[in-house]
Amino acid sequence: MNKKVRKTALLMGVMALLGLGYSSNAYAAGDVQNVQQATKKITGTVVDAQGPVIGASVMEKGTTNGTVTDFDGNFTLNVNPGATIVISYIGYETQEIKVGNQSNINITLSEDDAVLEEVVVVGYGTMKKKLVTGATVQVKGEEIAKLNTTNALEAMQSSTPGVQITQQSSQPGKGYKVYIRGVGTTGNSQPLYVIDGVAGGSLDGINPNDIESIDVLKDAASAAIYGSRAANGVILVTTKQGKEGKIELTYNGAIGWSNVAKRPQLLNAQQYMNIIDEYYFNANGTKLDWENYVPQDILNKVANGWTGTDWWDAFVNKNAVQQNHSATLTGGTDRSKFMMSYTYTGNEGIMGAERASYYKRHTIRINSDHVLLKAKDFDAITIGENISISYNKSHGLAEDGMYWSYIHSLLQTCPLLPQYADNGDSYYYQEFDGTPAYGQGWNAAMFNNPWENLTHGGFNAFSENRDINSNATAFMTIQPIKGLRFRSQFNYNWGSGAYRGYSEPASPGEGSATNVLYSASQSAWLSTNWSIENTLTYDLPMLGAHKISAMVGQSFQSTAWSFNLNGSNKIRYGEQLATLKGWDSAWLSNFKLLQATDMSLGGKPNDEEYLSSWFGRVTWDWNETYMATVTVRYDGSSVFTRGKRWGFFPSVSAGWVMTNEKFMQGTKSWLDFFKLRASWGQNGNNRINKYQYLATIALSGDANDSGYKFGSATETSTSGTPNTGAYANIVPNPDLTWETSEQLDFGFDARLLNSRLGVNFDWYKKTTKDWLIGGPMVAVQGTNPAAINGGDVKNTGVELALTWNDRIGKDFSYNVGVNFTYNKNEVTRIANANHYLDGPGGVLSQGTEFCYRAEEGHPIGYFFGMSYSGVWQNQEQIDAARAAGKAVLDNAQPGDLIWDDWNGDGVITYAEGDNCDRHEIGNPNPDVMIGVNLGCSWKGFDFAVNGAGAFGMQIMRSYRSFGDAAFQNYDTTIFNRWHGEGTSNDQPRISPTGHSNTIWVSQRYMENADYFKVKTITLGYDFKHLWKACPLQQMRFYVQAQNLFTFTGYTGLDPEVGNNAAGSGWASGIDLGLYPPSRTFLVGASIKF
Repeated sequence: MNKKVRKTALLMGVMALLGLGYSSNAYAAGDVQNVQQATKKITGTVVDAQGPVIGASVMEKGTTNGTVTDFDGNFTLNVNPGATIVISYIGYETQEIKVGNQSNINITLSEDDAVLEEVVVVGYGTMKKKLVTGATVQVKGEEIAKLNTTNALEAMQSSTPGVQITQQSSQPGKGYKVYIRGVGTTGNSQPLYVIDGVAGGSLDGINPNDIESIDVLKDAASAAIYGSRAANGVILVTTKQGKEGKIELTYNGAIGWSNVAKRPQLLNAQQYMNIIDEYYFNANGTKLDWENYVPQDILNKVANGWTGTDWWDAFVNKNAVQQNHSATLTGGTDRSKFMMSYTYTGNEGIMGAERASYYKRHTIRINSDHVLLKAKDFDAITIGENISISYNKSHGLAEDGMYWSYIHSLLQTCPLLPQYADNGDSYYYQEFDGTPAYGQGWNAAMFNNPWENLTHGGFNAFSENRDINSNATAFMTIQPIKGLRFRSQFNYNWGSGAYRGYSEPASPGEGSATNVLYSASQSAWLSTNWSIENTLTYDLPMLGAHKISAMVGQSFQSTAWSFNLNGSNKIRYGEQLATLKGWDSAWLSNFKLLQATDMSLGGKPNDEEYLSSWFGRVTWDWNETYMATVTVRYDGSSVFTRGKRWGFFPSVSAGWVMTNEKFMQGTKSWLDFFKLRASWGQNGNNRINKYQYLATIALSGDANDSGYKFGSATETSTSGTPNTGAYANIVPNPDLTWETSEQLDFGFDARLLNSRLGVNFDWYKKTTKDWLIGGPMVAVQGTNPAAINGGDVKNTGVELALTWNDRIGKDFSYNVGVNFTYNKNEVTRIANANHYLDGPGGVLSQGTEFCYRAEEGHPIGYFFGMSYSGVWQNQEQIDAARAAGKAVLDNAQPGDLIWDDWNGDGVITYAEGDNCDRHEIGNPNPDVMIGVNLGCSWKGFDFAVNGAGAFGMQIMRSYRSFGDAAFQNYDTTIFNRWHGEGTSNDQPRISPTGHSNTIWVSQRYMENADYFKVKTITLGYDFKHLWKACPLQQMRFYVQAQNLFTFTGYTGLDPEVGNNAAGSGWASGIDLGLYPPSRTFLVGASIKF
């Protein structure tokens, strides 16, 4: 098929998909309006090296007068005298031609290599995109800013194949778990962040509007230049710098309103009573005697139609305000450039009613560079600085585990319990002297009022964090001869923060649930770190077609001075000072202390740490066709003992641009660029507590530490009173050394069809060796174990990114981006006798065994439990199974689960051991991740849709403490239970708390959690297209919907679960009732003066 026919078919196909009719004269009529007699008619033809270009835009410069070329590349246009025409088409360089006396103009377009000529950031430098031999991905700052997120990581979810970004909580200001190419260790698997060349920061305090670009270094060859901290990949953040030209002031702002995207369907009063009756009948053979559990006035209300308290609705904060405002000033000359910005971000939480969480952030950034000495054609001496200051104020509600989560608490609260008494009081259990109050007539198991708890400071309801961080980098670049550059950089970071918390007497329930104390706690911390880095880079003169660049460098980092202080006071109800009147006066100095145990005080320095490094890189290419890079880094860390302190981390990568070869010339009509890549490298990880090779000494003073207790009274020697005493707090491990990540990568990059179609593919194998993990606890040692090099894990996967950019006519352009990631995670070695590590027990409910494990031959954090093959429907089915010799529990009855005899020994065994039938039942790590980005623009309008999804993972969900609290509420999924023959073959009958149906960790509590989220939908219009005389460069206004749709079969609040339920850091996918996601509608403006 020749090029003309191919282009015609392509254009017709695209327009057919969009529902548009096609005509070669689609834009010829009606485009030239108000044509005056003085205009001149011109004709012409637009071609490229292969023939006519169909659909090229031909515009009279400075007007809306234009047309597009037809099937033969021809055009006709009436223009004004002295006009200049602008010819453009996707994938080609734009041309401008003065008409003059010409009446027929023939134009030949040249392919635009701008995409390939783009510069991407690599460690300690930049490189042309087409010459990169490692696996990297770049997200531009303008794409991040358009998504209006508080944290740039959220904006990257749809644009970074190979990077798993999962929210740890939907509360304002909370962070994300980030895994690059799978979970690499049971220790710290988070990547290294490098911000403007300074390693060790984070994205939490950076305003997305200040970001120029984010580059993710995914393979070991790309990341090896950062050596010991790059085992989990590297994220390079480049903030906006000054630009030569007139001063520009830019404002970007948005305000919106958020509400709960999905609420749980909890049982109402009538439904709850029916289910509890069924439970009680199954457990005791009779229905519950409600008059002995609930006051008669409550039962009367239910009988009269009261459906009970909607505890979820009671805690909702409707129309929570979200806002972000950023002002940026840029400008400069060829000798001096600057960028200054100020940003305010304010986010309100959607839960907690008047005690809703919040996050408020102010950031100031100043970046500038100045040429002190300029040679003939290069800058000889340049100095500059990057300064940022951020101030955060935040309040977060507790959501850790079963017992310290207000969401978990309200989900399980009995709907018969009123929120308020008839007189408007909070419905509390008893007076603080023990006198009965509204709890009279209630069974204590049904009385637990989360509102009473929250409004008096429970679940961190009265708490606030304030943090300030200052980061300053000064740099100097000296270039004595062209191509030889010495750069020296010094960075200093200073951070401090304070926390204050308060709670007051409350009686949400019986016994220990009633708090008779006023208590306040305060803490403060300060930390500093600094680094100095020097690099020498030399771009050698061209040796024929050979281009060589070499870089060597040195780095030293220190975290030598930091400390924290903390204290708390408490006083019983009735003994408090008259000046203690709530949150505003809840300071430690406002408490009267009556005894030593009413206060605690602590303070200590943080351990010092130093990292010294030497590194180098050599890059070579021949005629931009063959290329190679070799990198080495030699790191020394004070974390390890002498002899184990230094680590060597090499890498090598190579590329081949095949389209530069003569034998590929026949593909020029459709294949613009094709590059093969291969890389191998090693990186390290030293992220553990310091000085594990020493028997360090700790001071005793905490009731739960391993120290020696002194004092004549048990109360004062085991409580929070400061005590004098020291103890060895770890057993040393002098053999501890680096964790190493080794990675092999093969990939290709391609551009097709005049660079409209982009394809990037990678296959990788990433092996992490010698995990840095906590050692096994040995009771006879009498103290904590040190870290060990305890295991290996392998991640294998593929990544594919597809992009399409095109134009239809002179005004309509569109883009499509889709990326896929597949990853398989497998533990290959664990250095203990069992060859596995178990998580803690009691995660899903009180009394349950552990539910996740890391084990050889399985993925990290897989779910460990019982599987079953349905529900016994009748006694005949049970008898037949026993007669056939199948494994059946002795107490099995209709409605019970048909447990799998996994090991085939003829016995159902839950207890751990050689005969245990528990096994891998699920995996919280997704098999496949997908990102989608769609966009189009037309005459000043722009429209974009962004989405992300994950598939092939499971979640453990437990919204009630089923193992010990029979009277807690359910959600409507309980309607799927077995309650008679044929009613369910998936969920068992409602059973007593200790029954195997209930207490065994099994597939019953696990769900598939595949999802796809439409993250943002944006519609904007730049009014500069309408107001031609507008003095502004841009006046864009837009509306945006965030988290509009989630497609999933998961029955919980949100399938995107990175939470570990206050358990092991390597666990995830455990949903005990997390903060729900919000749906937000925003209006915003982008104005450039």
